[in-house]
Amino acid sequence: MSSPNLSLLRVFLIDDELLALKRLTRLLQATGRVEILGSTTDPEDVVIELSEKQAEVLFLDIQMPVLNGFEMLARLPYQPIVIFTTAFDQYALQAFEVNSIDYLLKPIESEQLDRALNKVERLRGTTRKPEWQAAIEELAATMNTKQTCFPDRIASRLGERTQFIELPRVTHFLAENKLTFAIAGTKKYVVDHSISELEQKLDPKIFVRIHRSILLNTNYVQEIHQWFAGRVLVRLKNEERTELTVARDRVRILKDHLSL
Repeated sequence: MSSPNLSLLRVFLIDDELLALKRLTRLLQATGRVEILGSTTDPEDVVIELSEKQAEVLFLDIQMPVLNGFEMLARLPYQPIVIFTTAFDQYALQAFEVNSIDYLLKPIESEQLDRALNKVERLRGTTRKPEWQAAIEELAATMNTKQTCFPDRIASRLGERTQFIELPRVTHFLAENKLTFAIAGTKKYVVDHSISELEQKLDPKIFVRIHRSILLNTNYVQEIHQWFAGRVLVRLKNEERTELTVARDRVRILKDHLSL
C-alpha cells in the first residue's frame, strides 16, 4: 500500500449548494495540488468528521442555512486554514478579520484558486496560529441578525415617475447604449444599476451572468444549443422565444447552474 503524498494539501470542502461544490471539486482536482479528504452540503454533520480527518485547509461557504460558515468554525476543536467561498463580497472583510488566508468570490475561477493555494503553501509549516474563537463567535452572532435578503422587485424611473417591476417577471437584464434594461415580456425598463451591480444585488441562485452585458433569469431557460467558437445559444420560454448568446468563458458556469 502506497504512502500518502505529504506534499499535497489536505483539504475539505463545505458548501450548501451542490453545484458550487461540484465545480470547486473539479477545479481543485485539476490543479493536482490537493488531496480532497471529503466534501459536504451539510455543515451541521461535519464537525466530528473534520475533527477526525484534521484537514489542513477548509474551503468554506459563508452564507448557509441553519448553520453559517462562522458558526461552523466556532464548533471546531482545532484551527485549520480557511478559504471562504461566497457570492457576497461584503463578507470579505469579515473573513480576513478572522484570519482566513483568502476568500473566493463565486463563481470561482481557476486563476483565483491558484492564487489562494499559493498563499496557503507559503503559510504551510509556519508557526502562525490565528486567534479566532472570540472573533468567530462575534461574527456568527452578527450574521444571525443580518441575514442577506434579496429584493423581489426593482425600480425603474421614467422622468418623475418610478415604476416597480416584479423580478420573477424579468427574463434578463441587458446593458445597451450605456443603459441597463430589465426585460419583462415585450417591455424594456431602464434601471439605475450596472450589470455588475445587479449580479451582486440579486439572488445568484436565480440570476446568472452569461455575458458582460447580460444577466439571465435561469428560470426562463427553455433550451440551450451549441454554437460556433465554443459559445452557446440560450432560448427562453417567453412569448418571443428570445435567443441570447452565452460568452465562451461563461458557458461552464451556466451549465453548472443548470446541472448539465
